[in-house]
Amino acid sequence: MMNTLPYKTKQFFFVLIKISIVVAAFYFIYLKLTRNSSFEYSGFIDFLNKNNLFSLKIIVFLVVLTGFNWFFEILKWQKLVSVTRKISFKSALEQSLGSLTASIFTPNRIGEYGAKAMHYTKEFRKSILLINLLSNVLQMSVTVILGIIGLWFFVSAYPIALNYSKIFLTLTLIAFIITLMVFVLRKTKFTIKGFSLEKLKGFILNYPKKIIFYAFCLSLLRYLVFSFQFYYLLAIFGIDIPYLHAMAFITSMYLLASIIPTIFIFDVVVKGGVAIYLFSYVGVNPVTVISITTIMWLFNFMIPSIIGSYFVLNFKSPKN
Repeated sequence: MMNTLPYKTKQFFFVLIKISIVVAAFYFIYLKLTRNSSFEYSGFIDFLNKNNLFSLKIIVFLVVLTGFNWFFEILKWQKLVSVTRKISFKSALEQSLGSLTASIFTPNRIGEYGAKAMHYTKEFRKSILLINLLSNVLQMSVTVILGIIGLWFFVSAYPIALNYSKIFLTLTLIAFIITLMVFVLRKTKFTIKGFSLEKLKGFILNYPKKIIFYAFCLSLLRYLVFSFQFYYLLAIFGIDIPYLHAMAFITSMYLLASIIPTIFIFDVVVKGGVAIYLFSYVGVNPVTVISITTIMWLFNFMIPSIIGSYFVLNFKSPKN
């Protein structure tokens, strides 16, 4: 249908879509800051003032950490895409931040896949979707590996009342379901949008191992940066916990929060709830925990999303 429309009409609809994405992103940010029951803007500002968080030194350091966080993510995307097509760091920056803005109101940032693919012509889009999946799998792998280690230390150090028989039964059921799914998928030609499991497996197995390792290292560096940023905020708010001890809480929080499906804009609420529960074992005030998770969200997602809105508005469809 779009092919039958006049060129100027297409351009008008294209601009309208871009503006709609930016307006929707800003609206969701506005809702998060003003209408979230777990977050009171005025009280939040007063609490930050009391803890002197608005000092130039602290803000600059937080911005630097955020910069490193996204620098590693952008560098990872540039490196992974290089197998299909060489792109500049500037292009990787535009694609990463632009897709963040476009996906901020989609469940689990699913919109990021389509947003990044739109930067490429049709012959590259399937590969870009798979590369983006690989990128997210690598980041999730770091979260799971460090999260399991952190959760093990946390459970070992604190007396948590656990019903081990129920946990065993639950894990057995999950293992059975996964085994059944794998068996069924192997016996059937299951496809998702033209991608079969065999194609996905072949794509990953044939992907250059050096680049996968390089991207994994960048994912690890990114994780260490934003987890240290969380620890730094704990220190700013006067929470005296040794770094390794705090990392057990932080890695457990990111693991547990990552397995809960949520709309990206409410990610801070999920992380805040999990963090409140975990840090209650060392007596950290819930207001402090919510303030830290909110600041993390503001610096690592809201500000990059605002920057990304510029790239969305200036986006031009690639020519064949």
